[in-house]
Amino acid sequence: MFIELEPIFNNIGETISFDFPLDLSECEYNCVFPFKTPVMVKGVVKNTAGVVELNMEAEIVYDGLCDRCADNVKKEYSYSFEHTLVSSLNNEENDELMLIEDMHFEIDPLITEDIFLSLPTKILCSDDCKGLCPQCGTNLNNSSCECKKEIDPRLAALRELLDN
Repeated sequence: MFIELEPIFNNIGETISFDFPLDLSECEYNCVFPFKTPVMVKGVVKNTAGVVELNMEAEIVYDGLCDRCADNVKKEYSYSFEHTLVSSLNNEENDELMLIEDMHFEIDPLITEDIFLSLPTKILCSDDCKGLCPQCGTNLNNSSCECKKEIDPRLAALRELLDN
């Protein structure tokens, strides 16, 4: 989605609201993301006393696999993002300000980056997910397995001493 920012930068008190679905089901590198429904994005760009602020909210439904047990997981997340937009920078190393060189601003890459940086690194079906047995692959949340715990080969000599 493109937002024309020239009226915002030129008029103190000007506001533009937006509300749109963002499709994140595929990326440009043919990878598939676990977002089967569009991300709902809404927000506002406003000029308050010469400072242009971009405030966004994203409602996300993650529909993928648990990182421990590979069961299906469907979780809802809600995130808020804020950015300060400027048309020129005095200090090029300032990471808190977003430089807008062209007043025709595409918001999709920004919200996509914000979402992926905000998602948890591991998404689990539950906080106490036990995962899979490393030997037989049994889902330990549903049943236990009869596998014997593998002994570290570096400690095998100690095990022989205990058995005697």
